[in-house]
Amino acid sequence: MRNSKQDSPPEEDTESKEARGSIQVIDRMMSLINTLASEPEPLGLKQLALGTGLHPSTAHRILATLGNSGFIERTDAGAYRLGIRLLELGNLVKSRISLRETAMAAMLRLHAQTGESINLGMRNGDEIVYVERTSSGRSAVRIVHIVGARAPLHVTATGKLFLAEENAESNRAYAERTGLPASTQASITSLSELQQELERVRRHRLAYDMDEVEVGVRCIAAGIRDDSGTLIAGLSLSTPSERFNPDWAPVVRDTALEISRALGYIPPDKT
Repeated sequence: MRNSKQDSPPEEDTESKEARGSIQVIDRMMSLINTLASEPEPLGLKQLALGTGLHPSTAHRILATLGNSGFIERTDAGAYRLGIRLLELGNLVKSRISLRETAMAAMLRLHAQTGESINLGMRNGDEIVYVERTSSGRSAVRIVHIVGARAPLHVTATGKLFLAEENAESNRAYAERTGLPASTQASITSLSELQQELERVRRHRLAYDMDEVEVGVRCIAAGIRDDSGTLIAGLSLSTPSERFNPDWAPVVRDTALEISRALGYIPPDKT
């Protein structure tokens, strides 16, 4: 008498085959989507089959399934393009990205590398508001880098980043509107001086606060951009003046770029 358990395949083997089959289908779906994403114009079935290595009938079957879900659209000419559902999901992902959450891991790494306080600042009118901070525990930084604190744009490193995004007319309007009040003797108080400073910021993609907000405190800042390339925040390193190290500047800039990339920013090709 034959053993019925031996006649049927083991349950684990069946589940394993089903899992491999499901993964294979997902891989093929992603291959089709990635191929469509790599071309600006809709692609025909033969082109997609060649581009993915799939048999035309297999590609057609998967495309039909993707089309039913809105991930793929078929044009009147019979070609295929990415569907509106992908745009909807992309916007949903974008809306759920938190700048503070995205930035924190990189801020902590920069803090561990330098041992100094790292700040995340955003513009609110004519001021910078500090929305997140890591503290070294040994820093003498006391005032503007407390979370929720504010400071004028023209005296803060992060504020200068935002002013550098604007043209000369806007910078002049800011100076007239605020009067460029001084926080310390090192603060910028004239339009001509501010314009010279902003030219340096544009040239180096970095901004500095050299005892301009608080005597004995210096900062280096670099911009954080979103997927549209818009400057949305500044990442700054603050330190007592006696510990200030200009060699930190490239590291601050690289960290800001890392956060920007995580938000979807694609730097322009310099070639």
